[in-house]
Parts: sequence; structure tokens; C-alpha cells
Amino acid sequence: MAATVTPPRGMRDFLPREKATRERALGVIRRSFAAHGFDEIETPVMEDSARLHSGLGGDNEKLAFAVMKRALGADDLAAAAASGDPLALADLGLRFDLTVPLARFYATHRGSLPAVFRSIQIAPVWRAERPQKGRYRQFMQCDIDIIGEAGPLAELELITATASALDALGLTGCSIRINDRRILAGLLAHWGVPAGQTERALITIDKLDKVGVDGVVDELSAQGIETVGVADALRDLVEAGWELHASDTPPPAWLATDAYADLLALRAAMPGVDLVFDPTLVRGMGYYTGTIFEITHPELGYSLGGGGRYDGMIGRFLGTEVPACGFSIGFERIVDLLTEELEPRRAAVVLIHDKDADPATLLALKAELIAEGSRVRLERRTKNLKPLFERAAEAGYGSFAFVGADGGDLASLDLKPLG
Repeated sequence: MAATVTPPRGMRDFLPREKATRERALGVIRRSFAAHGFDEIETPVMEDSARLHSGLGGDNEKLAFAVMKRALGADDLAAAAASGDPLALADLGLRFDLTVPLARFYATHRGSLPAVFRSIQIAPVWRAERPQKGRYRQFMQCDIDIIGEAGPLAELELITATASALDALGLTGCSIRINDRRILAGLLAHWGVPAGQTERALITIDKLDKVGVDGVVDELSAQGIETVGVADALRDLVEAGWELHASDTPPPAWLATDAYADLLALRAAMPGVDLVFDPTLVRGMGYYTGTIFEITHPELGYSLGGGGRYDGMIGRFLGTEVPACGFSIGFERIVDLLTEELEPRRAAVVLIHDKDADPATLLALKAELIAEGSRVRLERRTKNLKPLFERAAEAGYGSFAFVGADGGDLASLDLKPLG
């Protein structure tokens, strides 16, 4: 029986054309973020296991791939079995996001960084997801973060930079849903949710778009939370938006008015961004402490990215509180939506040469075309040229020329359109 030759489940190969599209999209995102004053950094693909499982990553910690210790002996295996902790065999793990590595990076290099640090991280991450459409075990994240800015300027810069990147990618119709964890805390307290159950209740509310109001109410009830009136309240919240508290009406008893006023100020400062207040927006990560936001599109039932303020995370490493806020673009979901050319293609030429063409001449012709700004591929002439032309066109080549045994020079090349 032949050996399996497909990638591991949840991981993918990319053909040249797919890879080129991805790289062009990443280039657009990089340039857009850099134009807004962010600087790119790089962190290792692995972090200490204890750091990855320190409670900073929320539910994603459960999806981290562990890396086994080197040179394990029988005693190590026996001790791990006796402890009942499979992580006892691992001292490292693959990063499941870029935020925990950034927090460690900042704690390590704080003395070499500006007081307000604006970072870009564009890199793969790994999660032991159950593979399905739109969910992979290896995928690319595109993060920007601002560390050291406690005021609303951080949210403003992050949202405008992300909106600018979406515009540069040609994605129209996107909006950004926004909420604040302080508003959610007030809502749960109003419903009488005990403090020890708030995180679990938030995870349930975060499923609203998947299971609906009745599904959320049923799950809250199963957690022992009193749900009388909750269904109607959730429906009202979904419809309310910015009108939850109009200037001429008293606020709901549970509304954190300071947080709501902050959101209104953000909207006023970004008139060009479609900012939608959604008091049911949760964001699943437990480390968020204030403003949270997600990218949505009217034709899609899932978010295209998100982020928020996580002021408590870096202090876990430093012992000193440091304000932090970040926004991540869901690259894998966005790249599949791209339909337009992201940037002008270079002229792309295929030089189809005879078997006995002089290699030195071919390389000289290729070098001259490259010097003029073209992309060049050498292909040996075949009896049936149709498959060669089809492959070249698929790879983005637009013209070709034949090169015979006598070679010739650039001036004598007869370039013809491909296709």
C-alpha cells in the first residue's frame, strides 16, 4: 500500500500561484502597518511550556502543541505517568498565538524599546484544532500591538491602521464591532452571575452567533444561572447598538457609562470607520480587560479578525503593570476573499529555448530582461506547446519568445503575448 503523501491534517501545501497571492497580500498588510508607524519584530516559534500554560492564553492554551523534552529516560516516563500530567514530558510548546510571545518579548527587551512600542508580528502559529473549513492547525496571523499607551490613542491607531490595511487589500463593506469588557461585567452583575462564573458565562454569550439566543439561555441555565428575562434582554441588546443609551434617555442600570462614553469618543474620532457598538461582543480570550473589537463582513458569518486591550498580561512577566492593546487580522479567511490584483505585476516573460541553445546566451538574455524589470523563466521547447503555455499563464506569465540554437540578443527577441 502506498504511503500517504498528503500534508498532516489541518496543514496545507501552497502551489506557486497560491503562494504568490499570499505573499502579495502579506506585503500589502506589512506596508500598510508600517505606514502607520509600526515596526516589525520576530519571535521564536516555540516558548517555554510553563509560559504557554500560565493562564494568559485562555482556551487556546488547551490547543497548544507540546514539544517533548530531549533524551527522556524510563524514569522520566514513569514520573510523568505517576503525576497524571502529560505536560510533565514537555518543556517547550509551539506558540498558539502571537500575543503571549509578544508579552515575553517586551519583558525581555523593554530596556531597548521606546516608552510606547508599536509592533508588527506576521508569522505562523499552531493550534491542535479539529480541522474544518476556515480552521487549520497551522495558520498565519498578522498582529499589530501598542504597548505603553494607556489612553484611547492606542485603540484609535490600531483600528485606523487595520481599516487602512483592509482598504489596501480591496476589501469593501467591512465593519468593526466594538464593546468593552467593563460593560459586559456590568451586564453579568445585573443578571446576578456569581463572580466565579463570569468567565464561563462570557464564553457562553460568545456563542450567540452560533447557537442563538435560546441556545445561550439554555446553556446559562445549565450553569445554574437565573435566566428569567435574559432571552428578551439579549434580543434587545442585539438590536440596540449605539441607541442602547441615547443622550435623551437614562442609561440601563447595568451600563458602565464611563466605558460607553469612551466608545462614543472613539466613534467620533474615526468618522471614516464603520464602528458598530455590539454590547454582546465578548471575544473569547480571558486576558482582555477593556475595549474589544472584531472585523465583520455582511456576507460572512464569521469574523475576519479582532483584538482588544489586555493591560494585565505583561505585568505577569514584569511584576509591573504595562498597558497594552492589539489587533489581529484573520489572514487565512481574508486571503480567500481577495479577487483583485493587489499590486501591478512585473512584466513576466517565458524564454522557450531549443535543446541545443547556448546556456551562456540564455543566461545573458535572462539577465538583460531582469535588469529591465521583467520576471523571466527558461523553458525547454516541447513538441506540444499547449501544456507549457497553460502552465506559464497559470503562473502569471504574460509573454514569450523562442530562442534558437543560434541564440541572438535582446533586440532580436520576438516577444509575443501568451494566451
